[in-house]
Amino acid sequence: MRLLLDTHVWLWSFLAAERLSPRVLGELGNPDNELWLSPISIWELVVLCQKKRIILDQEVDAWVADKLSVVPLKEAPVTHEVALQTARLQLPHRDPADRFLIATARVFELTLVTADERLLRLCDVSLLANR
Repeated sequence: MRLLLDTHVWLWSFLAAERLSPRVLGELGNPDNELWLSPISIWELVVLCQKKRIILDQEVDAWVADKLSVVPLKEAPVTHEVALQTARLQLPHRDPADRFLIATARVFELTLVTADERLLRLCDVSLLANR
């Protein structure tokens, strides 16, 4: 599978692995799966750190570099096609990060790994529920 990690799933994998379901943990650890991360998730982490909603044990840039070296992820680029795809989405909320993640999953044919109940109600994108 080609898995796009929602921001919280990526963060939980390092900061709160107990919040991940056995299925998600298994898929993240499966060497046959490709793991993808959007730069939007890095941006969300930066914002969370600036708001002091997440406190890391080092500066955010060093933390990200460290974690990307431990678990290499493919970068899901924010392309023109992804940006245009956001206009075609019918989401139950206006979170711009979620719009980009769903658009990215659609454009690159990735399965979004998420625990977000609002996103799990979508039926027009491949999803792996963290339940």
